[in-house]
Amino acid sequence: MPAYKRILLKLSGEALMGDDAYGINRATIVRMVREVQEVTALGCEVAVVIGGGNIFRGVAGGAVGMDRATADYMGMLATVMNSLALADTMRQEGMTARVMSALSIDQVVEPYVRPKALQYLEEGKVVVFAGGTGNPFFTTDTAAALRGAEIGAQIMLKATKVDGVYTADPKKDPSATRYATLTFDEAIGRNLAVLDATAFALCRDQKLPIKVFSIFKPGALKRVVLGEDEGTLVHV
Repeated sequence: MPAYKRILLKLSGEALMGDDAYGINRATIVRMVREVQEVTALGCEVAVVIGGGNIFRGVAGGAVGMDRATADYMGMLATVMNSLALADTMRQEGMTARVMSALSIDQVVEPYVRPKALQYLEEGKVVVFAGGTGNPFFTTDTAAALRGAEIGAQIMLKATKVDGVYTADPKKDPSATRYATLTFDEAIGRNLAVLDATAFALCRDQKLPIKVFSIFKPGALKRVVLGEDEGTLVHV
């Protein structure tokens, strides 16, 4: 039995690159989708927010000196592209996914409407939230916290390259140890960058726990959803 009935999974755009310099690595996106499929097979309702770093990184050089709001809108469009790729890969794997965007692009994706998103989740569809919050100056971490709170997710899963939050950078410090659990206050007091400040504050205010885990570790997502000791849990 899953420990959580409804989850919000935050994927970074960079995670889709695999070992490539930018873009979407086909083998990587298929593997990630299969990890999500394992979780939906348990009866867990899944919503996803994905970043746009893998695409925006390719144009970031040209964005130097650009107006911040304009650059952020470009980043939001990159998340729409990633969301479409993710949903299509899910379709190919026999899953049903719906992309809902905070930016209005009616010919491509449907707009984000909360009651409709809740209906899709209840029907067992995976909902992919694109376009961030629809506003510049907010990260996709904040979009994930916002959507997680809106849909009543029981937990926000932050998928990273590292299998949790550590006392120090494990690549630089071999003696670094992983925290199994942390309170929000401990994370702030120890200056641990779990999420950006806005997203973190939103999760804390809404009492939405965060689990940080590695999406590159096979089966980790399933273990998290089953409530096993995987990654780091940040809670009230």
